[in-house]
Amino acid sequence: MTSILWLRRDLRRRDHPALGAAVEAAGDGTVLPVFVADPTLLASSGPARTASLRDALTELDAALDGALVIRHGRPEDVIPALARELGATSVHISAETTPYGRRRDARVEAALAEVGDGVPLVTTGSPYAVTPGRVLNGSGNPYKVFTPFSKAWRDHGWRRPAEEPAELRWCRTVDSEPLPDAPDGELPPDLPAVGEQAALDRWHEFCEDHLAEYGSARDRPDLRATSELSVHLKYGTIHPRTLLADVANHRDGRTDGARTFVTELAWREFYADVLWHDPASAWSDLRPGLAAMAYDDAAGPAADAFAAWQAGRTGFPFVDAGMRQLLQEGWVHNRVRMVVASFLVKDLHVWWPHGARHFLTHLRDGDIASNNHGWQWVAGTGTDASPYFRVFNPVTQGERFDPDGEYVRRYVPELRHLRGKAAHQPWKAAEGYAHGYPEQIVDHGAERTEALRRYEAARG
Repeated sequence: MTSILWLRRDLRRRDHPALGAAVEAAGDGTVLPVFVADPTLLASSGPARTASLRDALTELDAALDGALVIRHGRPEDVIPALARELGATSVHISAETTPYGRRRDARVEAALAEVGDGVPLVTTGSPYAVTPGRVLNGSGNPYKVFTPFSKAWRDHGWRRPAEEPAELRWCRTVDSEPLPDAPDGELPPDLPAVGEQAALDRWHEFCEDHLAEYGSARDRPDLRATSELSVHLKYGTIHPRTLLADVANHRDGRTDGARTFVTELAWREFYADVLWHDPASAWSDLRPGLAAMAYDDAAGPAADAFAAWQAGRTGFPFVDAGMRQLLQEGWVHNRVRMVVASFLVKDLHVWWPHGARHFLTHLRDGDIASNNHGWQWVAGTGTDASPYFRVFNPVTQGERFDPDGEYVRRYVPELRHLRGKAAHQPWKAAEGYAHGYPEQIVDHGAERTEALRRYEAARG
């Protein structure tokens, strides 16, 4: 017998429940591990994400002893064709929870039902410690606010990491196709390696050097104090259950830093849960209360300001450093993500999906649940209990979380001549604009007032 392991957001060998299920189903037979290069998903992936995917697949193929098969095409065509070719008895997957992934899997399942007497599509595990949809309140309804969800999520708990099958027999009778094409467009110059071993190496480094102080240092973009595992969680080169088990067993597992790290994992699971229950919230306001909010057209009157924001030339150093980090590394520190998002929505009055799309184009860790609901959290139209009137001050945020200006100088070379905190306010330095840094495109105080005026008007 042969079973098929269809890989998607689970590009690893360790802690892989679907792999174990595929091996068990094959009995004394073989398992075919396959990745389908889906043109729909590839078309929505920017250069950084495509390059990261290629890295992850290359390392996975080596970890699977060269047995990984790549096929190009629509999954509802490719997977049933492979099942017919092999006479496969089952196809195994990790659960998908995004709107597109759920629709795609339903199409594949229907197509497999037409193969022979029907080939089952078997779901085991998911990209989350607790599969979205399982954490419900006492009335059987989903949580809409993070804090009670987080408590219930912890109370629910999760299984220990899955054991790797004792014996792996790969099917080697199927030819593979090339990896997805190299990404179109300019590739960020500072992309890290992506793959299971790279994830484990970074995770162990983070645990030893940063876990204990994570709670106090995680908001400092000038420090390398975060785990930087978001791209690995995106592609499943490491599973959150592995991280949770390691934290529980670590010598620093009872520190405030460790508890904060687990809370950040809970945020990822919360946003996935919100998207599971409300798929339309991927690209529309979760809360309809601000449907009347007046925004400026990013392709019309706000086009120049939007382009300046995209390029990191707004004249606000902390914002510009973040936007340039995005272009240079395909990643942005989380504190900075909030600040640059607030600037777009509250200072430039541009609706959040424009920013979310720009991020997904350039992020190597672009995840629709975390990205888009994170944007809504800032915009005040999502899950956050704090309403629209919270407006981040881009100058004071920079001075607080980049106190010596190191983060700004790292990504904005026009300000490297300014020492310390002066990098956050070049307009106060005699030589602040000597190297071509742009002046502010808006007055933050005036735009904050305008944002609050629009908020009151939208409330009626």
